[in-house]
Amino acid sequence: QVQLVESGGGLVQAGGSLRLSCAASGRTFSTYSVGWFRRAPGKEREFVANIGWSDVNTYYADSVKGRFTISSDNAKNTAYLQMNSLKAEDTAVYYCAAGKVRTVFGSGYDYWGQGTQVTVSS
Repeated sequence: QVQLVESGGGLVQAGGSLRLSCAASGRTFSTYSVGWFRRAPGKEREFVANIGWSDVNTYYADSVKGRFTISSDNAKNTAYLQMNSLKAEDTAVYYCAAGKVRTVFGSGYDYWGQGTQVTVSS
């Protein structure tokens, strides 16, 4: 089992930055890929970014490419999502997920955090 806890969400003005953290506990995180997803009010959950834990390859949704950066720290068992140049449309609950496969599909992940709210005011 892997337990995931997100933190770092909050209220920020458009153009600002936030860094989300995803802390893992339980089984070692070192063999799992990590994905970030978000769900905006009234919308379906959507993929944001992922990273391969062993090879640190990354992939981003077009909507966040160039603004968001996903990273990981094996020693701290923590993944991060640095979000810059935030827009009102980035407002959502952000979730991190861990799984054996690095994919854009939520169904490919085995473990999920509880989510953290990000609100961007325009």
